Amino acid sequence: MNTEMPPTGDPAKTESSSLGELLGDVTRDMSTLMRQEIDLAKVELKETATRAGKGSAMLAGAGVAGHFVLIFLSLALWWALGTLWGLGWSGVAIAVVWAIIGTVLAVLGRKEIKQAKGLPQTSATLQEIPPTFKPNS
Repeated sequence: MNTEMPPTGDPAKTESSSLGELLGDVTRDMSTLMRQEIDLAKVELKETATRAGKGSAMLAGAGVAGHFVLIFLSLALWWALGTLWGLGWSGVAIAVVWAIIGTVLAVLGRKEIKQAKGLPQTSATLQEIPPTFKPNS
C-alpha cells in the first residue's frame, strides 16, 4: 500500500506561487473536503433513518401482535379459572395480576427515566470548544 500523498498540482507552479495563493489553495481544498464530508453524512443519515424507520415499524407490528397474545392468553386463563371459581372471581384475579404487573413496570420505568442523564459527555465536549479558539489558552 502506497502511503505517499499524491502531488497536488504542478511542482513548477508550487515553486512560483505566493504564500497567499498556496493558502488560498489549501482553504479551497479544505472547503471542498468539508462539503464532501457533509454530503456523505447526509447520505449516510438518510440511509440510517430509512432503516431505523422500517425497523421501528416492524417492532410496532410485533408489539401489536404481542399485545393480542397477552389478551388471548389472559382470556384463556380467565376462562380456565372460571371453571374453578366462577367467571366473575376469575376475571377479578386476572385484573389484579395485570394491575400488579403494570404497577411494577411503571415504578421501574419511572426509576429508569430519573436516572437518564441526557448528553453529559457531549455537553462537556461542546463547552471545551470555544476556549480552544481563543489565543494564548
